[in-house]
Parts: sequence; structure tokens; C-alpha cells
Amino acid sequence: MSKILNPEQITQTMLANDNYSQWLGIEILETKKDYCKLKMKIRDEMLNGMKKAQGGVTFSFADSAFAFASNTRGKRSVSIEASINHIEALEAGDEIIAEAKMESVKNKLGFYIVRVTKGDVLAALFKGVVYRTSAEWTEADWAEN
Repeated sequence: MSKILNPEQITQTMLANDNYSQWLGIEILETKKDYCKLKMKIRDEMLNGMKKAQGGVTFSFADSAFAFASNTRGKRSVSIEASINHIEALEAGDEIIAEAKMESVKNKLGFYIVRVTKGDVLAALFKGVVYRTSAEWTEADWAEN
């Protein structure tokens, strides 16, 4: 029987296989059970016609934090619902942080909140629900990296 990966190994494995999060330039700052903290910088190619970060970029950034945090329990988890409130406009050069935390977990469902900040300013608030499958993150997944 293969050993289940620890939270850091799970998020590193996920990022290594996630081309979109890599394109965003996401850096994992901290990972622990039910929690993940990410950093990224807004680039020119992420701006909309008003020279502000396109809302989908912020959503994707928060969604990555949500995905990483929700998988840290060792079970493969997939999003079934997500929403975001955009609070502060972001511009090229802005460095942002996403902190995803589990708010509640049931047998098959997990509920998460992600706060996206620029310095001390709340830029977006994301809410997500995952379905927790029975499949586990194991050493075989780690070996693939």
C-alpha cells in the first residue's frame, strides 16, 4: 500500500502538473492541512481594456489556492461551486497574496474561503465548495514529478 503524501508534497505535485497556475506565475508560500498561501504578480498580459487586471485572473488565482488547500487532507477533491467578489481593482506590477482556509468539512464536502489581498487591502473574496473523492494522493503521484 502506497503512503499518502503530506500537504506540501500534494501542493507541489499539483503545481508541477498545472500549466495554467504556472503561467500565472504562482508561488506557493505556505501549505498545511486545510490551508494554502500563494503569491503572484499581475503582468501586462493580464490586463483588460481599462488597464486593470481581468477578473478571471483574480478568480483563477483564488481558485488555485482553493484547489491546493482542499486537497491537503490527502483525498483528491474537485470544485463543484465557486464565486468571487471583486473588491479592489488590480494593476500591472501589483503583487497579490491568496490565503485559502477550510471553513467546514463534511464527509464528502469541503467549504473554503479565499482572501486575495494587495498589501493590507482586501482585493477579492472567494468562496468555494469541493467534492472530496475517495481517491488519495499517494507516493506514486509524487514519483511522477
